[in-house]
Amino acid sequence: MRQGIRFLRTELPIILASRTDVLSPRMLRIVEDLAGDWRRLDERIENLSRDIETIARQDGGCDRLMSVPGIGPIISSAVVAAIGSGDVFSKGRDFAAWLGLVPKQISTGDRTILGKISKRGNRYLRVLFVQAAWVVLVKPMSWERHGLKSWIEAAKKRLHHNVLAIALANKLARIAWAVLAKGRDFEVTKKSEVSPQPA
Repeated sequence: MRQGIRFLRTELPIILASRTDVLSPRMLRIVEDLAGDWRRLDERIENLSRDIETIARQDGGCDRLMSVPGIGPIISSAVVAAIGSGDVFSKGRDFAAWLGLVPKQISTGDRTILGKISKRGNRYLRVLFVQAAWVVLVKPMSWERHGLKSWIEAAKKRLHHNVLAIALANKLARIAWAVLAKGRDFEVTKKSEVSPQPA
């Protein structure tokens, strides 16, 4: 069968039903038990995901965060659980720095050298924001609708795609903080810049 979890999920029941001569009865029973465990885990994950989505839709802060590109129920509920309304940070950059999404700065004399991201702070949220950035990057048709097209296209010319994902994660984190701190939904302004607007 082809490599990948999706193919295994669809092919495994067919193989277990038709290829009884290849596997011993004991091995067949073990694989069927493991497949049953897998199905039960999928059901639990689906039920928990539905619960998280329901809770996120009932919370005003989570609901506003879900208006930001790439942010869904899991990220929004994790952000609200971690920082509440965002008033512990004075600006979006502080939140991005707390996540570890800003580059380390080395200053010598009159010049500042930007290094790798600090990776300090909340690792779980940092990973979620990077995943949100990848979700946005793989959907170029949505860039203009979200007001990110010119920024992403300019950044693509000078940044490696992995660095671009981190830079976009930083931008999304700053937008998320602004949405929370100002109590407004995300909207695209007429100047093709992104900003939180009144709900």
